[in-house]
Amino acid sequence: MLKKIEEFKKYLIFEKGASEHTCRNYMSDLFQFTDFLQTNNLCMDEEKKRILLTRVDNLAIRSYLGFLYNESKRSTIARKLATLRSFFKFMVREGNLKTNPAETVFTPRREKYLPKFLSIDEIFRLLDMPNGSKFLELRDLAILELLYSSGVRVSELVLLNVGEVDFDLGIAKVAGKGKKERIVPIGDKAISSLKRYLDGREELQSSLGSLKEVSKALFLNFRGGRLTARSVGRIVDKYISKADIPKKISPHALRHTFATHMLDAGADLRVIQELLGHASLSSTQRYTQVSIDKLMAVYDQAHPRSQ
Repeated sequence: MLKKIEEFKKYLIFEKGASEHTCRNYMSDLFQFTDFLQTNNLCMDEEKKRILLTRVDNLAIRSYLGFLYNESKRSTIARKLATLRSFFKFMVREGNLKTNPAETVFTPRREKYLPKFLSIDEIFRLLDMPNGSKFLELRDLAILELLYSSGVRVSELVLLNVGEVDFDLGIAKVAGKGKKERIVPIGDKAISSLKRYLDGREELQSSLGSLKEVSKALFLNFRGGRLTARSVGRIVDKYISKADIPKKISPHALRHTFATHMLDAGADLRVIQELLGHASLSSTQRYTQVSIDKLMAVYDQAHPRSQ
């Protein structure tokens, strides 16, 4: 089965065009499943002590999900089951299995949660924090402004190249999930911050000497390499703390903040869907619940007959 997992990895990379992050998550889920089977001596060839793909059935998968219920959220379990479905679907396609054993396994109902986001006052406080003129401060402000201005995913932000930003039109071309490209608008404040950062970026490149492949990356670390999503997370944490905002906010929460503020200002839900790059409108509709909750809170507080 381990050999088949490697084949599946190649399929994800070369046929599906999956990102490194997506591949890593798929592999982690599949190896966790195989570890569970080996630990519990399920679906094994007793002589060669290896997992036989043809012995994996829906009962083994249900046992695995039962094990996960003790340590994982339902949303995580649903994702891991989706990984198994994709893997076994590929095995059926390749002729290694006749049926997909994960297809008949019930998907657990996911928890409902509201997206975390910042208020307008909080986001303004956050954007006021990087106020220096050094390279890293200019870069950090440009990152925060771009995340809030465009609603891009952090994975899309770190993959951006200099040539993919049109400063005259105020737009950027980003590669979303499945490498689907879309155009996102960038506000004047973010464009201004990006221009100041690029001046500092040129100075960094000059001091480091000739940069080859990484020179096209929009956001660089202090060594001249492409910035990672994890680094962006640390940057957001740093300025959330400096702004004294008592919330656990990730870079993705700035995307939620963008969508919520757009909706509150009257933007059409379909437009927000396009800007966020959501394949389904249902993914975007959860922001309407945030606005409704906010509306009801104001009503309950202000209307004399609300109680």
